[in-house]
Amino acid sequence: MTARQSEIIGLIRKEVKPALGCTEPIAVALAVAKAVEIIETGFDGPPSMWRWQGDYRLQIEVSGNILKNGMGVGIPGTGMVGLHIAAALGAVCGRSCYGLEVLNDLSDEAVACAKRLVEKEDVSIQLADTELKLYVKAMVEYDGHVAYAVIENDHDNIVETGFDNAVVSMERGESAEECTEQKSTLDYGLTVKEILEFASTVLYKDIAFILESRTLNLALAHEGMKGGYGLRVGYAISLDANKEVFGGDFLSYAMALTAAASDARMAGCTLPAMSNSGSGNQGITVTMPVIAYSLRYGTSDEELARALVLSHLIAIHIKGYLGKLSALCGCVIASTGAACGLVYLRGGDYEQICAAIKNMIGNITGMVCDGAKVGCAMKVASGVSSALQSAVLAREGICISEYDGIIEKDIEKTIQNLGRIGSVGMQHTDNMILDIMVCK
Repeated sequence: MTARQSEIIGLIRKEVKPALGCTEPIAVALAVAKAVEIIETGFDGPPSMWRWQGDYRLQIEVSGNILKNGMGVGIPGTGMVGLHIAAALGAVCGRSCYGLEVLNDLSDEAVACAKRLVEKEDVSIQLADTELKLYVKAMVEYDGHVAYAVIENDHDNIVETGFDNAVVSMERGESAEECTEQKSTLDYGLTVKEILEFASTVLYKDIAFILESRTLNLALAHEGMKGGYGLRVGYAISLDANKEVFGGDFLSYAMALTAAASDARMAGCTLPAMSNSGSGNQGITVTMPVIAYSLRYGTSDEELARALVLSHLIAIHIKGYLGKLSALCGCVIASTGAACGLVYLRGGDYEQICAAIKNMIGNITGMVCDGAKVGCAMKVASGVSSALQSAVLAREGICISEYDGIIEKDIEKTIQNLGRIGSVGMQHTDNMILDIMVCK
């Protein structure tokens, strides 16, 4: 393995990881769990007994985008939505060593205890005074002591902890800007051309780990197909009674599987997803259409692994220009990655992969993110439909012209244009969406 290949694999492992529950409330739970672990070290007795007594208060400050994406999404195993119950679960049963699977020790007893904590109004969620898109500060008050933990820029990036007005650890730069710069995926200097070359030439044994994406996200899809979650989008698409509308072709199959996984995840299923760039829904959307193609047409594990690496990395690359949280729906970026994976599995070349990206950006750019919720499954289904359309057209040599809209001849400039729209141009839209949601 070359040094550059090792660096890219490191990026994949950093941005593609299992996550239990929607990652915005999970980030809150993780920060709370870390703060609780700090404060409980000063008291005798089993940690679980201290935690489950519930004689403490939680004060959480979050950025606007964390609030937006945490207000209406289901929290695993609770039948409830929102940041309050997520924070309470982080206190009762969370373990920071699990990262984005912080609630892995979830149990009925823990859920009952967390609900009591919320009912006592001992959990406070407030909007933080910060310009960061991804920010959580969790403070735990107990017996006259206060511990805190801060997460910035990545959902599992704990940058500061403290106890009783003293800093315990500091793992960031002096400024938020410095921290953001250090964490940016743009620092890797990837291009679409290099991503394709890497996915095509890296040794299979070095990327075989990516097949865990299939294991986790396919399990979620099968669970969602049972029909008991959210809006049941995937289940409804798959019904025989609706075949006169959707048919029984690959398009409906891929839409159903991908949407079903989102149905389950957004409604609080206790199965983990393989996330991408800090988003479980994005991880589902970037992988499931590619996995569906492999299942339907029988590709080898190596072919699938290379397609998934390509799909994941394209999404990571585009997301670098947008930031982890933005006004644009993440399924736009994720389904663009999936379109590239599909082109690859169908024997496409670099020019056709670029065409697929341009077709996607020229098609569904502008789909807004109005928070994580069960309705995301409908956006996921739309993204899959667009991905397949874009991939098919690209393989036919059809590409949106460089004279159309924000499309440029150079693929990297096209991606940068999308990033500017999502991160700068739609900032006012993002603020307006949050204002509408908070005031409902």
